[in-house]
Amino acid sequence: MKPKGIWKDSQIAPLKRIVEFCHSQGTKVGIQLAHAGRKASLLAPWIGPVRAAAVDEGGWPDEVYAPSPISYANDYPLPKEASEEDMQRVEDAFADAIVRCEKVGFDFIEIHGAHGYLLHSFVSPLSNVRNDIYGGQPLENRLRFPLRVVQRCRAAWSKPLFVRISASDWAEGPEKGEDGNWAQWGIEQSTVYVGEMLKLGIDLVDCSSGGNWAKQKIPYEHGYQVPFAEALKKAHPSLPIGAVGLLTDPSLVERYLRDGKADVVFLGRELLRNPHWPLAAAKALGTPVKAANQYERAW
Repeated sequence: MKPKGIWKDSQIAPLKRIVEFCHSQGTKVGIQLAHAGRKASLLAPWIGPVRAAAVDEGGWPDEVYAPSPISYANDYPLPKEASEEDMQRVEDAFADAIVRCEKVGFDFIEIHGAHGYLLHSFVSPLSNVRNDIYGGQPLENRLRFPLRVVQRCRAAWSKPLFVRISASDWAEGPEKGEDGNWAQWGIEQSTVYVGEMLKLGIDLVDCSSGGNWAKQKIPYEHGYQVPFAEALKKAHPSLPIGAVGLLTDPSLVERYLRDGKADVVFLGRELLRNPHWPLAAAKALGTPVKAANQYERAW
């Protein structure tokens, strides 16, 4: 089934109500813009095993696009290789979405370029084997289309613009082979990528990893992605860097920030498990916090 989004004007008013409520509570609110690429047209994971959704299930399996016709996994759609016209359509869609975001009143936008979605699949040599100016071994080629999208979004949006990236594919072996060819996406290429986005004027990089290689082997532990954020921060000290991934212990999270390994942290699944985690963390760290207006009498 198609998710809710901001690809048509009728979605502006419902989102505007949400944003105005958040603003009434004294907080900022943003939106994440993404194109799923070869991970599109899937059944929702809470329905059952993730697989391609058929047309009669609300899917569009024959209209899935990626840099190269390589499926993410056996039960996923076989994508079409995106043409120049397809890429231009996607670029225009991002720009049109930003116009709607302005009307809604969002305070910031994050472009999702991680986790095997379209922009990530373009930068990785595992998923992009094109032989034109948008692919292959040359890093400049694989960055060309994602940077084009970022540049278009930056030109269309005057408020803070974030970009989420995956800093590693977590495939076996090194990032670059003994033959000098790039074997997978990793921190060395990510550092170059972030440097190019910094030139375009982005305001923050949200540093995640994985999602592009179905056989990825990730050492899940607290802060397992923080070293990637730290490497990007050292390479680009003027750019705010966000860390994410199994950040559940307030004292450890605070240490990452105090040690300069990242400037901010992002929470995802931990907030799904415990929506009040920020309040608990603030209490544990002895930090004042602003509760929702309706809850303030409890303070």
